[in-house]
Amino acid sequence: MADPGPQRGWFVFGFRGVAEPPATGARRVEPEPGGIRVVRPAWSYTGLVTGRGRLVLRGLLAGPLPGRCRDLLPSESHVLLLRGAALEAWARGAGLGGGPAWRRRLHPGETAGPLPLAPGGYVTPRPPFLHPLPLPARKLVLGHEHAALLGPTGTVYTWGSSRHGQLGHGGLEPVSEPRLVEALHGVPMGDVAAGGWHSVSVSEGGDLYAWGWNESGQLALPCKALAEKRPPAAASVSQHEEPGAGEAELKLVSPKAAPGAEAGDFISIQAFPALLDLPEGSEVSKVSCGSRHTAAVTRTGELYTWGWGKYGQLGHTDTASSDQPRQVGYFPANGLSVEDVVCGPWNTYICAVEK
Repeated sequence: MADPGPQRGWFVFGFRGVAEPPATGARRVEPEPGGIRVVRPAWSYTGLVTGRGRLVLRGLLAGPLPGRCRDLLPSESHVLLLRGAALEAWARGAGLGGGPAWRRRLHPGETAGPLPLAPGGYVTPRPPFLHPLPLPARKLVLGHEHAALLGPTGTVYTWGSSRHGQLGHGGLEPVSEPRLVEALHGVPMGDVAAGGWHSVSVSEGGDLYAWGWNESGQLALPCKALAEKRPPAAASVSQHEEPGAGEAELKLVSPKAAPGAEAGDFISIQAFPALLDLPEGSEVSKVSCGSRHTAAVTRTGELYTWGWGKYGQLGHTDTASSDQPRQVGYFPANGLSVEDVVCGPWNTYICAVEK
């Protein structure tokens, strides 16, 4: 019998539902026939696409859907699907019944994906579903109020709201069209991610850059709110609170300034990309952002997380928030190497393989 090779699986930390306690430890995601190819978490449910093209929904919106699926974008109002030769938006309130609320057939020669990229533009899982895009893109990611695009040559463009510095242009003014993040120009990027109100990118050389809101330490920069609560422990902040509420100190840092260079220098808004250092000089291969937390996979298969941790989404067996990258110990302790990470708003999905 042929050797099946190293076993690969998906794991999850964090939020499990409004009636469930926080999951501070790792849970293995129940496998699917053909394996799990795509993981797309929303707040109250998660969409999975299997290796056989089957769509499975788990959480408050659960069950399989008929027909083959290639990709999806979930939200609390709609689920946008790439199925066959069409893009479809299904209203969640109808239980995904009664037919799609919107449909766009792909013409011969047109390709879509990975979502939200679509022919001639990009899609969102809420109306209006299709938006024009004037630039070619390798990858496009969506935050709560902004978007970030990775171009074919490794350039990064952002647009949308910048009231928390999430566009990386040095100011807090909104931008209506894709605009080059000039502070990163000349350093080719290999990956980009968008959180609720922050952004992160990884250079082709494995360097990590972050900008935007740092209210919960999600940029891995000194956070006043966390420092004031250490010791004994970092208190949590309600995710339902409007961003910017409270009395967080506004601190803008230029791209030439070393983050945290001054004693007691706390940063709530980082309007330019800041170069971050992981422990032991680890090089990053993959990054993902939740609403207010960040996760990075290194080229040697380790996982580091930081930011808001109220629901155990950081994977450190507690619910503390952190403004410092910490390695998740579960995977090396169990002989696993991390290959991929996908953050939901309040949880974190990890693909790992036996060493």
